[in-house]
Amino acid sequence: MKMRAAVLEDFGQPLRIQEVELAEPRTGEVLVRLVACGVCHTDLYTASGADPSGYAPAVLGHEGAGVVESVGPDVTSLSPGDHVVTLFSPQCRECVHCVDPRTNLCMAVREEQNKGFLPDGTTRISRDGEDIRHFMGCSTFAEHTVMPEIALAKISPEAPFEHACLFACGLSTGLGAVINTAAVQPGTTCVVFGAGMVGLGAVAGCRLRGAERIVCVDLSPERLELARGQGATDLIEGGENTVEKILEMTGGFGADYTFEATGNVKVMRQAVEAARMAWGLCTVAGVAGKGETLDIVPRLLITGRRVAGSSFGGVKGRDQVPVLVDRYLAGEIDVEPFLSHRISLDEVNRGFELMEAQDGIRSVIEFS
Repeated sequence: MKMRAAVLEDFGQPLRIQEVELAEPRTGEVLVRLVACGVCHTDLYTASGADPSGYAPAVLGHEGAGVVESVGPDVTSLSPGDHVVTLFSPQCRECVHCVDPRTNLCMAVREEQNKGFLPDGTTRISRDGEDIRHFMGCSTFAEHTVMPEIALAKISPEAPFEHACLFACGLSTGLGAVINTAAVQPGTTCVVFGAGMVGLGAVAGCRLRGAERIVCVDLSPERLELARGQGATDLIEGGENTVEKILEMTGGFGADYTFEATGNVKVMRQAVEAARMAWGLCTVAGVAGKGETLDIVPRLLITGRRVAGSSFGGVKGRDQVPVLVDRYLAGEIDVEPFLSHRISLDEVNRGFELMEAQDGIRSVIEFS
């Protein structure tokens, strides 16, 4: 079938909206009609050429939601008409990691996905006979996509697509870092560094877990007010003395839990230093640049602080994303404030510009 898609032709150049060919789904694959898709920083990171593992030509996009149109052979969990959220972090439910509750890092298709291919080592997207690679196994900057069954979460048909797509990456990452990775306990003090999509999700997660005090740190007063709307009890404009402020607020000890959601290694260090001596846990959810390192004074660890990493919030996508969407439908998570701009596929590059200008939290592409 022919479809329109945003193609990355050259790094550092705008994406080009083109007509491409999409082949039918093969064994274990599903054809999805995209209805909404968030424009995430990871897409911009790859388009800019900063990602050393990036490749072109490719159709970018990974934060999608849509409707199943058809399924290939041996697909058993999805049927035409199902509403789904795309998963850059799949869940095969069979590999050594999927059967272990300690991680969500499925190994089933990781190697081929990292190369821009579907599990059989080929692509379904082409243009004039030239293969175009898939991005993060998703390629949702397009009217349709073909994905593995194990990389799609079936959600309630009551969830609006423009809200549901945010659970495909940023929102679930923040919520999951709190709920899964840190397992925040009621009555505790939490500090979230960064009030972007992931950080705001973490603030909401701390509220859902019953934290008594939720401090959010960011450079933007506007974003800090959004954090207040998600449950933050205290707001701090970030700076060199942020750690000192947090220590003053916590009797000199630090917070029970800290969360880093900026990708800035200097902020990561602040998050470690702001964690409570004896049992403080710092969870790093932000993605630093290639080659950057986190400098930690060993004494901070010897005196009881711990540091954990969190990919996609430890969320096992097929099982847990539908649960998070149901909690949103139940009124526990306010998603609308995250949706800053509604744009068309033709305006995808404007979505990148808005992100670079830090204008809002998330631009969402709506497909007609």
